Amino acid sequence: MARLLITIGLLIISNIFMTFAWYGHLKLQEAKIISNWPLYGVILLSWGIALFEYCFQVPANRLGFKENGGPFSLMQLKVIQEVITLVVFTVFTTVLFKGESLHWNHLAAFVCLIAAVYFVFMK
Repeated sequence: MARLLITIGLLIISNIFMTFAWYGHLKLQEAKIISNWPLYGVILLSWGIALFEYCFQVPANRLGFKENGGPFSLMQLKVIQEVITLVVFTVFTTVLFKGESLHWNHLAAFVCLIAAVYFVFMK
């Protein structure tokens, strides 16, 4: 049970860094913090943030993978990671980008993701 919780926790932290690496620069540009930066500067900033993502993602996959004594198959790890990614992204987007909002079709997509998790854990 400890490996399960540690894996999920590391995946959440990893995805927070990933979301900031992939989309945080848009908020920084909107706030006029990096609006004059060249593209290569923004890419390097994102890579720097993504390094921390990998520092949590790799241990999560190692600890969580069945072949290493964890509770998850590779397919289960990937589906869990994708669901966490979309949840983190949704929170990030709705909190930081005021023009973005949730609609019924987004909620329908989340239901499909929950179904994906159910099916990937089916024996």
